[in-house]
Amino acid sequence: MEYKTIKDLGDLNGKVVMLRADLNVPMDENFHVTNTARIDRTVPTIKELMSKGAKVVVVSHFGRPEGKGDMKNSLSHIVKDLQKALGHPVVFVDDCIGPKVEQAVKAMKGDEVLLLENLRFYDEEKKGDEKFAEELVKPADVYVSDAFSTAHRAHASMVAAARLRPAAMGLLMEEEVNALSKGLNDPKRPLMAIVGGSKVSTKLDLLNNLVKKVDKLVISGGMAHTFMKATGINTVNEANSLVQMDMIDTAKDIMKTAKENNCEIILPVDVVVSKEFKPMAEHKTVDLEHIPAEGWSLLDVGEKTIAAINKQLDETKTLVWNGPLGVFEMKPFDNATNKVAEHAATLTQEGRLMSVAGGGDTVSALENAGVASKLSYISTAGGAFLEWMEGKELPGVVVLKK
Repeated sequence: MEYKTIKDLGDLNGKVVMLRADLNVPMDENFHVTNTARIDRTVPTIKELMSKGAKVVVVSHFGRPEGKGDMKNSLSHIVKDLQKALGHPVVFVDDCIGPKVEQAVKAMKGDEVLLLENLRFYDEEKKGDEKFAEELVKPADVYVSDAFSTAHRAHASMVAAARLRPAAMGLLMEEEVNALSKGLNDPKRPLMAIVGGSKVSTKLDLLNNLVKKVDKLVISGGMAHTFMKATGINTVNEANSLVQMDMIDTAKDIMKTAKENNCEIILPVDVVVSKEFKPMAEHKTVDLEHIPAEGWSLLDVGEKTIAAINKQLDETKTLVWNGPLGVFEMKPFDNATNKVAEHAATLTQEGRLMSVAGGGDTVSALENAGVASKLSYISTAGGAFLEWMEGKELPGVVVLKK
């Protein structure tokens, strides 16, 4: 492992460890947490540190308060859920720097965890301010980061703080970096990527990086419409699809780069079209040359495409997935995503495939398919997962190199 982990920190007994977590969980209008996944995934690191005799002080961002304190974005709302998941008392401090925090740290009991207020109540956090970082880590002996999902941001708590104390990855970040490294940096081949999404323009860096790394690249979702048009499918137009006419030449360049790097691009061979953009709308499956010119929209890929993708999966050793194949939020246009996800899950469970997936829509789509727990690794990180797949260095990870 080229990064520092908890094992590299030595004796932690009696030491104060500042844990940078990602507790940016979804919450309803009554301040009730609606999904505890990020809390639950932070718990093993807290327990590991406590088992070594450390006093754990947890810091995190929440929402977008833009440097101002407000109850809507207060981390006080998650105390109950963190306490329940942890099985230890959680003491909340309504600030993240200053005398109040220092006093609370001194008063900590052995079985308690300290949770500090939202880091983003200070503008200095997003600015990466070193003085703010110094104030933040002042009561701590050691720094541990478990917030991979924020690692693409050079914020004060992610980078400057890590430079000011002996620093290491938490268990969650270590697991995430290991999984993503196996997925892209050192994969078993053949390596296949599935990339979906509405627009080519939003995933240019991702596509340009993947065609140089993977053996097979499935392009689906709305962005596939631009590639289909670029290959000469004239039935795809601006009236029935999400084709970006100004991206046609870009799509051709990406396909040319793919060919030069022996990357096979897999595009839809049939599509599901519908007259309305709503659940259970009238729909039909057509081959590409029979796509209606107008009045119908492309909302999913058909059974021939599903079969082609699944056949390719059978020959694949590593899969990296970002983006659904169709409009998975509406039945029956989740069909392709569900069937490919189920097949990937089966191959993973049989030990034939190492599967890594991430990105907000992807996680939701895999949960909708009922297979999120059956893939090798699901990343809860959005932007950080995408930037890693784009081949970019993440400041919050680089700072933890040995």
